[in-house]
Amino acid sequence: MKATFAAGCFWHVEEVFRRTEGVVSTRVGYTGGSAQNPTYEQVCSDRTGHAEAVEVTFDPERVSYERLLQVFWSCHDPTTRDRQGPDVGSQYRSAVFCHGEGQMREAADSSAKLAGSGRLRAPVVTQIEPAGPFYEAEEYHQQYIRKATLR
Repeated sequence: MKATFAAGCFWHVEEVFRRTEGVVSTRVGYTGGSAQNPTYEQVCSDRTGHAEAVEVTFDPERVSYERLLQVFWSCHDPTTRDRQGPDVGSQYRSAVFCHGEGQMREAADSSAKLAGSGRLRAPVVTQIEPAGPFYEAEEYHQQYIRKATLR
């Protein structure tokens, strides 16, 4: 099964999901925008509408979508609009791109549960929307942190 998450710069997010038990593979790319086959430079211009995202392929018998949502919430700040840390722009927004109605319901429920938990100092601004086309990022972005630590 697939799940797609945007939570700021995709390098860190991919590494967190790549290390999650039950995740079969990850790839970073761009989704949620209007241009076809955007490049990194185009996405960084903040004019294509795409978010830097991670597509996660997972084994639902080993990890639930609910668990992946927990990982997502814990690896970024879902209360900042169009930014994560020093990275600013809509390409760094917090978003869940859902593959089907089941994921839409689970993501909305999970977001509401987090918002009502009292753990956050500000409202959750994470977008929850249907998954659209996913454009794989350039090869040098794939598993960037893993490659950097192997050098």
